[in-house]
This record gives sequence, C-alpha cells and structure tokens, in this order.
Amino acid sequence: MRSEPSPAQTGSVIRAAEVTVFPILIAISLSHMLNDTLQSLIPAMYPLVKDAFRLSFTQIGLITFTFQVTASLLQPVVGAVTDHRPQPFSLAAGMGFTLAGLVILSLAQTYGLLLLAVGLVGLGSSVFHPESSRVAYMAAGGRRGLAQSVFQVGGNFGSSLGPLLAAVIIASHGAAHVIWFSPLALAAMVILWWVGRWYQSRVSGRDGKDRHRRREEAPALSGERVAVSVGILLVLIFSKYFYLAGMTSYYTFYLIDKFGVSVRTAQLYLFLFQFAVAAGTVIGGPLGDRIGRKYVIWGSILGVAPFTLALPHVGLAATVVLAFPIGIILASAFPSILVYA
Repeated sequence: MRSEPSPAQTGSVIRAAEVTVFPILIAISLSHMLNDTLQSLIPAMYPLVKDAFRLSFTQIGLITFTFQVTASLLQPVVGAVTDHRPQPFSLAAGMGFTLAGLVILSLAQTYGLLLLAVGLVGLGSSVFHPESSRVAYMAAGGRRGLAQSVFQVGGNFGSSLGPLLAAVIIASHGAAHVIWFSPLALAAMVILWWVGRWYQSRVSGRDGKDRHRRREEAPALSGERVAVSVGILLVLIFSKYFYLAGMTSYYTFYLIDKFGVSVRTAQLYLFLFQFAVAAGTVIGGPLGDRIGRKYVIWGSILGVAPFTLALPHVGLAATVVLAFPIGIILASAFPSILVYA
C-alpha cells in the first residue's frame, strides 16, 4: 500500500515547482533566437529573390503564404500530438527540417524548389514552437510572465538579426550564400538535444507525476468558458501577427519604392523594426506581471493605432522613427496572451 506524502514532502515539491530553471530558460531562448534568425532570412531575402526569379508580388505573397501555413497552421497539430505523447527530442529534429530548407534554398533554381525550401523551414518552426513553449512553461516556476518574456525575446531578437545578417552577407554575396547560416542550425540542434534530455527527465520522472497532480488541483473551468477565452486570444494574436507579417514581408519593398533606398539599407531598417519588436517583448512580460496582463493587452491593441495611421503620410526619417514604437507596442502583449493561453 502506497503511503501519502507528508506535508513537509508536499511543501518541498511545491517549492521545487516554483523555482525558475534559468539555465533551461536561457538555452531555450537562445535556441528560439537561432530558429527565428533563420526564419527571418526568408522575408529579408524577398527583394533579391524577386529580382533573381523575376517574381510578381502575387508570387511573393504565395511564398509568404506557404511559409506561414507550414510555420503557423501546423503548430496546433504538433501541439495536440505532443500533449498526448511528449517528444522531447523533436526539438532537435525540427531544427533538422530547417537545416534541410536552408540547403535547398541555397541551391534552388526554380520557383517550385523555392516554395519547397521555405515550406521546410516553416515545418521546422511548427515542430519547434509548441514543444519549446512547453519547456519554457515547465522551467518558469512561479514566474510565468518573466519566463515567457525570456523565451519570446530570444525569438524576437532572432527575427531582428535575420535582416541585419541578410544585409551584411546575402545582399553583398547573393542568395546562394544562405548556406553560410547552416552552422547556426547545427548549433541549435546541439542545444536542443541538451534541452531535450532535461525535458525527458521531467516527463518520465516524478516531476511529471507532480505536474499532473497540480493540474488536477487547478481551478475548474467549463469547456464553454475555455473555448470562448481561447477564441478571443486567437483573434488577438491573429490581428497582431497579421500586422507583423505585413510589415516584415513588405516593409522593405515600401521603403525601396517610396523613398528609393537600396536593398541593403531597407534590410537595415527592417532590422530596427524587428529590434523594436524584441524590446517590446522584454518590456511586456514583466509589465504584465506588475500591473496586470489585461491592461498590457488593451494598451497594445489601442496604442499602436495613432502611429500606424500616421505612417503613410511622413518622410523616410519619420517612417523609421514611427516604426520603432509600433514594434514595441505591438509586441508588448505577446507574453501576456501566451500566459493566458
């Protein structure tokens, strides 16, 4: 007959669960940075790809659609599967898809291979994000807002690095040199293998049982309330990523067409916008923990409007300046939305 744990043992388990595991958080954030750096190379390369393959804006849009379908819409499928059967080493395997996509992208001579390459990079992202977000949650302890900020800022900082690296390397040497970024994918695979070992110990050991016990003790919510709440969060996150995808895909074309800047300069301005998104993520998580996540979400939804409305009517310098608060305000709600979800 199994004996029940003593109050002292139960208290030690709870205190252990509340400890934030910073080495894992830093590792998963660094992996997120490398993953999103590689992803952000794709929109940063659009001006070069458009000229090299003589593409229309519709074809550029189809590349974005292919990438977003594989990178975003497959994530719930991966999440549903791993909810029932966790796959700790799928993190490293997912980065393998990204590596394959980079190799094909560097060799692509046809539009079809281009779509295949971005699809593989997107597939790697779909495998990476659900499980890595779960790892961040598991490592958060009692500081979920901070943990999500640390996790998200890695991705946002990586998204800002992509255009900068594209301006320095790809714009100078050509799209085929995207293969130079393959060591980043290999480094991420090594880090994620180590994270996967920690993750495996959590789901197969006593911590997994303790986590199941804490889930049973959580406040009960009706299925209807969960569905409505998640639906609202989906609308919010959709609106933000709709805006963000528009900026990252066409901001460089807008600057080149309206102000006549070079491809390299446009990519540098895209880097500044993505850096602002990273900064907003860092600010938004702790701010939500302090003043309340609903206030941060409302501020993010409404606060970006005046800057957005002014953007088409100003010159180059003001456009770059306005894009910075847009990025900060837009991203500030991401950690709060994820914590609620």
